Amino acid sequence: MRIAIIGAGPAGLVLARVLHRHGIPATVHEADASPAARAQGGCLDLHPESGQRAMYEAGLGADFETIARAEGEDHRILDHRGTVLVDHESAGADQRPEVDRADLRRVLLGSLPEDAVVWGRRLCGVDERVGGSRRLRFADGTSVECDLLVGADGAFSRVRPLLTDVRPASAGSGWIDLGVVAPGHPAADVVGRGSFWAMGEERVVGGQRRAGGEVGVSISLRVAPGWGARFDVADVPGLLRGWAPVVRGLVEAAKGPVVARELMVTPVGMTWPSTPGVTLVGDAAHLMPPVGEGANQAMLDGLELGLAIATNPDDPAAAVAAFEAEMIARTTPIAEESARMQAMVLAATAAQDMARFFSRPAAVPGSSGS
Repeated sequence: MRIAIIGAGPAGLVLARVLHRHGIPATVHEADASPAARAQGGCLDLHPESGQRAMYEAGLGADFETIARAEGEDHRILDHRGTVLVDHESAGADQRPEVDRADLRRVLLGSLPEDAVVWGRRLCGVDERVGGSRRLRFADGTSVECDLLVGADGAFSRVRPLLTDVRPASAGSGWIDLGVVAPGHPAADVVGRGSFWAMGEERVVGGQRRAGGEVGVSISLRVAPGWGARFDVADVPGLLRGWAPVVRGLVEAAKGPVVARELMVTPVGMTWPSTPGVTLVGDAAHLMPPVGEGANQAMLDGLELGLAIATNPDDPAAAVAAFEAEMIARTTPIAEESARMQAMVLAATAAQDMARFFSRPAAVPGSSGS
């Protein structure tokens, strides 16, 4: 069976690793020109029942432990005036350690044969062949044939249209990546060892400590559809007019290209007719608001699809159909809860709501500026 996986994100790489571990060859086709072609973003908190489970059952538990940062579970919440509402030091008790996305990808890539991932392969067309196989055409002029095509290619998947006409729609929120604050910069002291959120006026300023000590800084906010095309970096200071100096200082210290994205989602519980020879995992299958579950569920998708195929290699269509039914049942309530959480985070009362959610009030010296 020739298996082609489109996309070298967490879902695609976990799937390739699980198949490889069971002696089933698969090739990952990735549009990026190389592993270093694009920054991988910030951190993920891997959950025991999903992301961590995928790593351990893929035989990568020891590698995961070398990149996991228990201190990354710490979090602080302020209102936009600078009053500290939550200051939580987990000491690892939350069991959801942070890992840098770049480290996670390095571990997953290192677990595969060198030729398992082909770079610079942007899918541009799929042709059905006699006998049920498919011919994949790539933008570089190459083509391959496969018996099973797995779309692990994210929000704007080029595999998804083979199964459904559904397209992602605006989630009503946007995200502005402001870059990073250098290690040791005093403006980053407010973040602590883990994550930081300052909330108010239907906006969130986020800070996230990474393994190298730098802090990634972002702004989340409510937006109207099409906001991304209209965004102007010059508008950023006006978003935080009247906010506490400690929050504005963090934003002003961030360096890097500013990138704005309108967040998209697919309908909760999206389904499609199970089709022999093609399926979806991760954001291609269930694109949900980024509140901590998307990547974890994507990794679990990769694990469970790989195990389904390894358990029933003589009937891959049945294996895929059973996996799809389980995945949709599993991710539907999680997507619903993620939508509720995103709405709470961007509500006018977000700071107080989140403080009640975590119920760990404390104070950080010097952080209640006016």
